[in-house]
Amino acid sequence: QLQLVESGGGLVQPGGSLRLSCAASGFHLNYYALGWFRQAPGKEREGVSCISRFGIINYADSVKGRFTISRDNAKNTVYLQMNSLKPEDTAVYYCARKASCSTIASSDVNLWGKGTLVTISS
Repeated sequence: QLQLVESGGGLVQPGGSLRLSCAASGFHLNYYALGWFRQAPGKEREGVSCISRFGIINYADSVKGRFTISRDNAKNTVYLQMNSLKPEDTAVYYCARKASCSTIASSDVNLWGKGTLVTISS
């Protein structure tokens, strides 16, 4: 069964850090681009970051310099290290399998995870 399972969300104070994980099953990550998306309450889902099968990486302007995407093909897992977190980073974070990282938009997503909630609050 093809599946992406996110973990690592939680409640963090502003300025804190979290590392999200996305474990894939049923396929090998190394053949695909993987993206992170988020959806804040009352807002549309937006692209956060993407890493291609060749290691090409893109970030949304809102997270550049604070978030780092990485992949461990041996563990079939993608990570999102989030530092200097802000209240506006509060959202459900999703990982997704994409055709490429030519865009961080969701237009070429072909598999979604169920998401993990990140709350930034004091």
